[in-house]
Amino acid sequence: MALLRRVWFQIHWFIGITAGSVLVVIGLSGATLSFRAEITDLLNPIPAASAAPALAPPALVARVQAEMPGRRIATVAVSTEPGRAARIGFAPPPGERRGETRFADPATGALLPDPVGEHFFEFVEELHRWLLLPRDDGKPITGSLAGLLLLLALSGLYLRWPRRPFAWRQWLRIDFALRGRAFLWNLHAVVGTVALLAYVVSTTTGMYWAFDGLRKAVDGAAGEGRVVRAERAPADAPVTLDLARVWQAFVDTTGGDWTQVTLRLPARNGTQVEAVYLRTHTEHERARNRLYLQAATGETLRHERYADKPPLGRFVNSIYPLHMGTYWGLPGRIVMMLTSLGLALFAISGWMMYLGRRRTAKAVRAERARLDAVAVPATAGDAGQVLVAFASQTGHAERLALQTASALQAAGVAAVVRPVSALSADALLHFRQVLWVASSFGEGDPSDSARAFAREFARQSGPGLRHLRYGLLALGDRHYATFCGFGRKLDHDLHNQGAQPLFPMVEVDGEDPAALARWHDALRETFGVRDAVWPVSTAPVFDAWRLDGRRLLNAGSQGDPLFEIELRRVSGSDAVNWTPGALVEIVPRQMHDDGAPAPAPRSYSVASIPSDGAVQLLVRQARHDNGLGVASGWLTVGAPMGAELALRLVANPGFALPDDARPCIFIGNGSGFAGLRALLRERARRGHGRNWLVFGERQAAHDGFGADEVAAWQAGGLVARADFVYSRDQAQRVYVQDRLREAGEVLKQWVDEEGAIVFVCGSLEGMAPGVDAALTEVLGESGMDALIAEGRYRRDVY
Repeated sequence: MALLRRVWFQIHWFIGITAGSVLVVIGLSGATLSFRAEITDLLNPIPAASAAPALAPPALVARVQAEMPGRRIATVAVSTEPGRAARIGFAPPPGERRGETRFADPATGALLPDPVGEHFFEFVEELHRWLLLPRDDGKPITGSLAGLLLLLALSGLYLRWPRRPFAWRQWLRIDFALRGRAFLWNLHAVVGTVALLAYVVSTTTGMYWAFDGLRKAVDGAAGEGRVVRAERAPADAPVTLDLARVWQAFVDTTGGDWTQVTLRLPARNGTQVEAVYLRTHTEHERARNRLYLQAATGETLRHERYADKPPLGRFVNSIYPLHMGTYWGLPGRIVMMLTSLGLALFAISGWMMYLGRRRTAKAVRAERARLDAVAVPATAGDAGQVLVAFASQTGHAERLALQTASALQAAGVAAVVRPVSALSADALLHFRQVLWVASSFGEGDPSDSARAFAREFARQSGPGLRHLRYGLLALGDRHYATFCGFGRKLDHDLHNQGAQPLFPMVEVDGEDPAALARWHDALRETFGVRDAVWPVSTAPVFDAWRLDGRRLLNAGSQGDPLFEIELRRVSGSDAVNWTPGALVEIVPRQMHDDGAPAPAPRSYSVASIPSDGAVQLLVRQARHDNGLGVASGWLTVGAPMGAELALRLVANPGFALPDDARPCIFIGNGSGFAGLRALLRERARRGHGRNWLVFGERQAAHDGFGADEVAAWQAGGLVARADFVYSRDQAQRVYVQDRLREAGEVLKQWVDEEGAIVFVCGSLEGMAPGVDAALTEVLGESGMDALIAEGRYRRDVY
């Protein structure tokens, strides 16, 4: 499928930048012709004297013939519309194909000067139909261009087909908040989709007019290609025409139900007059009726009514109105004019995106040359190198990956850059550290080149990547409904396979410098990248905080002790603020006062919100063979009250609440209640009550530390449902994932019908993959993929 998309993209791009420029000429000329008659009438008003009643065709022809003696009149066209000039067609001189056409005052029969603008419109029409080439040479070219436009429209539809095709907003919404290439692509795609039907109609009808063989085949199938031989008098017999009797017969036969009529007068030995007319309430401008009358007597010979034609015959007679849009009246003409003008928009936006890709490719080549110039040889094969893997649609992710690798090389860290399309799941077994730069395309999909890898990687199961440490830079655009969808899905799959993050995922909105600076900061701290390589750091600094409270929450529990830790800032009167769902990084005094090299800071989920007045944590003691964990032991036992520690707050946008009141489902276990509690407190503060908590612990008697607060929220209508699952209180152990399966129908309703966001906080082993499996069973694989890609599955697991 990815290969097919790439092929169609290349076809779409190649046609767009080659035939597209010529199609602009055809489109602009077509738009100019849309209101040709109205513009011509406006430029050529009939004299005021013409307010008198219009002459009947016999009198009109007599007046014109008297003014132009010796010129045979071949056709006369009149209209019941006041002020509309009569059109007189003279027979061509010997040796010529077309005769002269003149306009006449319908009230006096006086010939009018050549209409202003008529020659211009004839030029535009030849440009539109034949590109000013000889007719027989130009028609196949314009017909071929029409076919290419049809291919452009259909391939564009295929390339932008969204994951949820019935979500009409994805098809029709132009987001003017988008910037750069994202806006150009959005405008290009939406306008192309809106104009698609018009282009299908205009191109297929254009090919009908351009290719004689196609037109003859269609006409033959419709029965319109038959030639009915007109009755002829002997070659030397004079033409006998009584136009007065013919006209009266026409009026009698039609009952006066006509609005335009063209009379084709007999030539040489012809014996009949053809009257081609439109009824007063006609279906469209080409719904023509044909009445054949005896030239000498006015006797009706044959009457072919549009309404009596078979459906295919009516269709053939509707091709021109379909092409011009007049089949649907004035709205149709306006639509066809706008879509014709739209070809210029597509050409301009298409070229801008093409040139943008060329600029990006040039920048990528420059970055690759820079990387090659500072290459550091690996000393231990792949395992001694940092793999920088990128998934790029336009080249932006590749450029950032090359910049990242260059920075690592400059710091003396061996790095190798690979596109995701060149990787397999097994290839990751040969690396210990991977940095991902993952760009999302369209509505949160992987880039075309990364689709195969994404499918294969998502099918992997089990902790096969326990050895792997990774960092992830997810690129996206918040104006799309699905922000950083591929990056989030990749992070989710890496977690499920046991890989450990080097630092929290960094999500970048467009080219947000603050987000990119967080990526730079993470690389600086993890790999020692020099400051000169990146812009000035915007990461929060460590401040001095004081241990202000400590409370055991699970006395008597079968599990390890869990403490609520309360911390307050030591100095400064400025209020400390953070977004619920945030993390803290802590360096306890014991960790940097014992003379040993300082290890990486310990990270914890914040269990409180700013209005609580303090940073609260839920810290479970980590027990090892050689004693308590360094950080957890110091915080829960070793540190005296009032002890100071270094702390900084770290944003965690991947675990943030939505700005609106959408339903939220909170799932977790153990100390994972910390992150859930902060989010629930913030939801309660906002008054958003559509919340569902599913939380697991061992025993209600000893581990029910969150039950009272949740019960108070329920009583106040701020939690709609709460499921506490205590695994040791039952003969057969039940976990949160089991409760999710039991409540499957309700879960589907919340997620599928109400658009709920799912938050998971707690242990990576056991709970997180179990919840994953349960959600996949209930929602289906496609539903789960959509949940992740749309950013409605947010996890803080460890």
